[in-house]
Amino acid sequence: MNFMQATRQEQYRNELEKYNVLLRQLEQKRMRLGWLRLGVFVATILITYKVFTTYGAAGFLPAIIGLASLLYLVSIDVVNNAKIRNTRMLIQINEEELRALNHQFGNREEGHHFLPKEHAYAADIDLFGPASIFQWLNRCYTEQGQTLLAQNLLHAQATELVLLRQDALKELTPMLDWRQQAQAFAMQKKITLATENRIQHWAAEEEKHFRHRGWKFVVIAYSFVTLSSAVAAMAGYIPGTIFSGLFLIYLITSVILSRNTVKPYVQLAGIVKEIAALQNFLSWFEKPSFTTPHLQTLQRSIKPELTSASLAIKKLKAILDRFDLRVSIVGVLFFNPFLLWDVRQMMALNRWRKENKTFLPLWFKAIAEVELLHSFSTLHFNEPQWCFPNLVTNDFTIDGTAIGHPLLPDAQRITNDFALKGKAKIDLITGSNMAGKSTFLRSLGVNVVLAQTGAPVCARSFTLSPVQLMSSMRIADNLAENTSTFYAELKKLRTVIEAVKTHEPLFILLDEILRGTNSFDRHKGSAALIQQLIKEDAVAVIATHDVELAQLEERYSSSVENYHFDVEVEGEELYFDYKLKPGVCRSINASLLMKKIGIEMTE
Repeated sequence: MNFMQATRQEQYRNELEKYNVLLRQLEQKRMRLGWLRLGVFVATILITYKVFTTYGAAGFLPAIIGLASLLYLVSIDVVNNAKIRNTRMLIQINEEELRALNHQFGNREEGHHFLPKEHAYAADIDLFGPASIFQWLNRCYTEQGQTLLAQNLLHAQATELVLLRQDALKELTPMLDWRQQAQAFAMQKKITLATENRIQHWAAEEEKHFRHRGWKFVVIAYSFVTLSSAVAAMAGYIPGTIFSGLFLIYLITSVILSRNTVKPYVQLAGIVKEIAALQNFLSWFEKPSFTTPHLQTLQRSIKPELTSASLAIKKLKAILDRFDLRVSIVGVLFFNPFLLWDVRQMMALNRWRKENKTFLPLWFKAIAEVELLHSFSTLHFNEPQWCFPNLVTNDFTIDGTAIGHPLLPDAQRITNDFALKGKAKIDLITGSNMAGKSTFLRSLGVNVVLAQTGAPVCARSFTLSPVQLMSSMRIADNLAENTSTFYAELKKLRTVIEAVKTHEPLFILLDEILRGTNSFDRHKGSAALIQQLIKEDAVAVIATHDVELAQLEERYSSSVENYHFDVEVEGEELYFDYKLKPGVCRSINASLLMKKIGIEMTE
C-alpha cells in the first residue's frame, strides 16, 4: 500500500470511528426512550386510576395527556431508529472501503448477468463476474445505476460526456461525507428497474376515471351528506334502522366506485419503501451548490424552477400511504363509505401524473448518473495517484506511462510505459510462459475502457484517441452449439476482420491467435492475418509464442515492431520482472516448467 492509500485508510478509519461513536449514542438514546415510554405508560395508568376513583370523569384528562406523551415519544423513537439504520449503513460503507483498499471486494455485485453472449472484449478483460472490473468498481445500489455502469463498460462514451464527467469527479471526490450519505440513502431500499417500469407504465396510461373536474364537487357533496347523516343518527334525529339502510347504500356506492381504482392501486402497491429511498436520494442531491456543468445540468433535471423531484416524490409517497388505508378495517367501514377515500386518492394520483409524468424518465436517469459518478469518484478518492486520461482527436493514439492492471494490488502490480500511434501499426509481443504478456494486454484493454467512461485510469499519464476496443484472448468451446475452440476463435477473428474493413477507429488485442491448430498452419495463418490488418490500416497488439512472426518486422518495418517479456533462469528457478522490452524474446521456459510438474524431458 502506497503513502496516498495509507492516508485514505486513515480517513476511512476516522469516519468509521466517528460513526461508531454516533451509533453508541443513538443506541443509548433508544434505551432511554424505551425506559421513558414504560415510565409514562405506568404513570398514566396509575394517575388515571387515581383521578377516576377520586373525581370520576376528570380521569380522562391524565389519560389523554399520557397518550399524547406516549405518541410523542414514539415519534422521537421512530426518528432515532431511522438514524440508527442510516449510521449502520455508513459504518458498513467505510468498512467495505477499508477492505477495498486491500483489494477485498468479493462481497459486491458481480454483474455476471450484464455479460453479453457475444461482445467485442467483455469476457477477455474480465468486465463481469467474480473478481471483475464491475465488481471492483461498482458502488451503485440502484438497478438503474448498476445498469448504466455496465453499459458504460460495454460501450465507449462520447468524448464530450467523458470530459464533463472528469470535471464532475474532481468536484465530487473531496465530498466524502456527502457521497457516503447519498450511498446510504440508495442502500435503504434497492430501487429496481421493475419499480421504475411500473411507475412509468402507469404514468403513460391515459386517465380514464375521475379525471373530470366535476368529481371534486361530487366528492365534497357526497361527504357532506354522509357525514351529516352520521351526525344526525348519533344525535337521535335519524332512527338507527334508517341509518343502517343509508350506510348500506354508502357502502355499496363506495364499492362500485372503488372498482375503478383497483388497477392503479395494484400497479403502485408495494413500492412505498422504494419511493421513500428515491425521495431521500433526490432530496440529498438537490442540496449542494455544484459548480461543474455536468452536475449543474443533472441538478436542474431534477429541480426545475417550479418544483423539485424530491418534493414531487414525497407527494406521491403520501398519496400511496393514504391509498393503503383502503385495505384496512377503518378504510372499508369508514373512509370509503363516508369520504369516498379511494376516489379522492385516485384524483390525487391523476393530478400528480399530469404534473410529473414528463419528468419521471429524467429523475431515474439522474439517479443512475449520480451513482455512476459516485463509483468513479470513490475510485479517484481511493487511488489519487492514478490519472485522468487526455483524449485527443487526431489519428490513433495510445500513449501511457506506468500503465498497470487495476485489479492487481500495489505490491504485485508491475507497470509499463507504452505508446502506439498512427495507422497500420502492429506491435508483436513475444515472451516466455507466465512472463506477463496476457496481463499486459488486459492492462491496455481495461484502461482503454475506463478512459472512455470518464473514470481515472491505472497509469501515471494516459493519452488516447476515441477508439473501439476489440479482442480475441479467451476462447472456449460451446457444446450446446457444437462449436470447437478452434472454430470459436475463427468466428471471433472473422468479426475482427469484418470490423477492420469498415475503417472505423479500432484497437485490437490478440493473444496467441489460432492456438487450436498445428504449428505450421498457426504460423501461416497468423502471418496472413497480420498482413491483412496492415493492409486495412488496423492497429493491434498481438502476443505470441511464435518468435518466427517477429521476422515480419523486416518486411513491414514501418508497421511492425517487436517487444518482449523476458525471464531469467537460474538453475531450475525462474525469475520474471514483467517489464516490457524492445526486441524479440530469446529465453525459453516451457521445458523447465514441464519438468517441474513431473514430465520426464529427454535431451
